[in-house]
Amino acid sequence: MSFPHSGAAAARLEIVASTGSTNADLRAQADDEAGWPHLSVILTENQVAGRGRLDRVWTTPAGSALALSVLLRVPAIPMAERGWIPLAAGLAMADAIAAQLPDREVGVKWPNDVLVEERKICGILTEAIGPDAVIVGSGVNTAMTVEQLPVSTATSFAVEGAQADLDLLVAGYLARLDGWIEALAEHGSAVASGLRDAVSARCVTLGRTVRVMLPGGAELVGEAIGLGEDGCVIVDAEGVEHRIAAGDIVHLRLA
Repeated sequence: MSFPHSGAAAARLEIVASTGSTNADLRAQADDEAGWPHLSVILTENQVAGRGRLDRVWTTPAGSALALSVLLRVPAIPMAERGWIPLAAGLAMADAIAAQLPDREVGVKWPNDVLVEERKICGILTEAIGPDAVIVGSGVNTAMTVEQLPVSTATSFAVEGAQADLDLLVAGYLARLDGWIEALAEHGSAVASGLRDAVSARCVTLGRTVRVMLPGGAELVGEAIGLGEDGCVIVDAEGVEHRIAAGDIVHLRLA
């Protein structure tokens, strides 16, 4: 693999032929601030023991998906605003993917899954590491065939009839992500930086009737009407507004 544009965009780029988990690999280096500065990246096309949200297993056939993890050092971002980092990552990845699929509808399902025509092409997992560092792990379905898709609601660049330029995809994602992280640090809030408006414009969950599976097993059905100042999704269920900070979202139908 050759990633010259990505190498220019990243502070440090490590490309590995195979690994268990790029997040775990980067986590092991996070204490070395000098050697692994802000915007350090590990990526592979063969991740064999990746994890998704709620500790779900994420594995793919070799060469069919791109796994990458980015180390963000965020001491200048207020703690109350750091919940926006996963949403910024989803927005950045959606914009990078949309640049290569210009004739498709690309959007973010709250908080940070990237969908192409309502089918998932990318999942993102964010981990706080220590007081001021965050690892953002992403898995993008690139060359996966229909038969290799894990579920019928997934897709890939190949299924969409496109061959991804992985170098430009990663470079575009890193540039956009770093730009939003800088904006959050400079302005001190997602509202003032424009991040909330940008995420809202890309978020296909808003305006939809959704089912929310809440921690503990409870469910809530209503219309997703907006994003709160802290990045939560606001769901109107029978006239009562609920602020959802964590939970699995299922899109039911257009409201």
